[in-house]
Amino acid sequence: MVQFSNARTAFFGSLVAYPLLISTGQSTETDSLPAESDLALMDAVTWGATSSTVSSFQTLGREKWLQGQLHPDPAHQLPQAAQEQIDALDISNKSVSEVVRTLDVQRRAIRLAKNQNEKAEAKKIFRAAMDNIARQAATASIINSLYSQDQLLQRMTWFWFNHFNVFQNKADIRLLIGDYESVAVRPRAMGRFRDLLMATVRHPAMIRYLDNAENAVGHLNENYAREIIELHTMGIGSGYSQKDVEELARILTGIGIQRNGVSQEQTPEPQRQIITDGLFEFDSKRHDFGNKIFLGQRIHGRGLAEVEQAIDILCKQPATASHIARRIAIYFVSDDPPQTLVDRLSRTFQKTDGDIAAVLDTLFHSHEFDHARGNRFKDPVKYVLSAVRLAYDGMIVSNTAPIQKWLDRLGEGLYKRQTPDGYPMVSSSWNGPGQMMTRFEIAHNISSNSVRLFEPKSRDVSRSALPSIKSGAYFDTLKLKLKPSTLATLNGAASPQDWNMLFLSSPEFMY
Repeated sequence: MVQFSNARTAFFGSLVAYPLLISTGQSTETDSLPAESDLALMDAVTWGATSSTVSSFQTLGREKWLQGQLHPDPAHQLPQAAQEQIDALDISNKSVSEVVRTLDVQRRAIRLAKNQNEKAEAKKIFRAAMDNIARQAATASIINSLYSQDQLLQRMTWFWFNHFNVFQNKADIRLLIGDYESVAVRPRAMGRFRDLLMATVRHPAMIRYLDNAENAVGHLNENYAREIIELHTMGIGSGYSQKDVEELARILTGIGIQRNGVSQEQTPEPQRQIITDGLFEFDSKRHDFGNKIFLGQRIHGRGLAEVEQAIDILCKQPATASHIARRIAIYFVSDDPPQTLVDRLSRTFQKTDGDIAAVLDTLFHSHEFDHARGNRFKDPVKYVLSAVRLAYDGMIVSNTAPIQKWLDRLGEGLYKRQTPDGYPMVSSSWNGPGQMMTRFEIAHNISSNSVRLFEPKSRDVSRSALPSIKSGAYFDTLKLKLKPSTLATLNGAASPQDWNMLFLSSPEFMY
């Protein structure tokens, strides 16, 4: 437990009650300054603006910079030291099918164990191997989030993963989680919603998580069908019926997971067709070929094509456009975004056939976004990543383990939300006194470099090196909106380490 001085304790005590101290959209003279408006855009689009972000923004100009984020260049690469870390991971050098097959060998060792001691040891080895794969996935995710030029792509990757949430500790999902993020979600995070939804439908992580491998003709499992409608597309109470849930469950029968990992289309026996792609499998023997009526439209029983038709129907529902629009507005604007903004985003979604980049373009050019500046409280992932990006701008973290542990402590660990609704995005979920005190401890660790973010592999940063937050262009812009009380506290800091910690703990940095 970090011990704070009396002065700092008093400062932190006032911050625990920060909802009473932070302005909530009241305008000041500095609110109209272009520099502050630009900073608000940079902070929203990225996992945390830095001096490097400001430099790029000033070079390109506001609109060109924003369009570059909305339409990321596929040729963009991570810094070499960051990419080398990802390339060194086992999951970067094996397909998800190979990862699963390798772990299946260890799984069989459990079944073949001769006694209870051997079985216990085999289980321990197997679980450790699965945990290691999940940690590798988290490492790759954090490195991408910290150092990718395409920051909006990374923010939307997290948003969509959370929207289409899966829990790593169910069954063998730890083996699938990295592929789910990097293959199903990230490549489509700025594309068309329909393509993204279909990619999650076909991914083994989602199939496993929501039990569709157990969904077969004569033995319906409605779990996945219900969540597709209630969470992924239309939203709860949006005009569908229980019959629609049942019909979608029938449509999804036959979709499961196969273990060979070879893409093929085969007919192993008369009247039975099996279609596989990696670990995805559609088995016609398990599919309900009866005709269905889904959301008022007839779907003729014909196999996998039924799923494509059902997804098309869902994506064209006005309720889906409204549900996705509201979720995006909450993520970027406020806990209760203006209905005018939600309606405008919904219209863009419908007009562009679910073009995610177009919806975001509408949002970032809206007056509602500009007027809501400073209202979006940082969830734990945003807080931790923005603090690390700012404190160590230009330095490449070589050990993400502390970051993973911080997110766990703050209650928003990567891939660790058990329920399919994903982590909440509203401030009340993250602004309690206990949460704030944990943030202060993390601010201390980041500001003093007292954790091993750059060890044991990196030689770029010594253990004693301290961040220099206040010397960059980012702080030169941000200080214009700091409250007098915050500036006074910072000016009274006893050391650079204290200054860093106080700044990362300030009310303004929480937004």
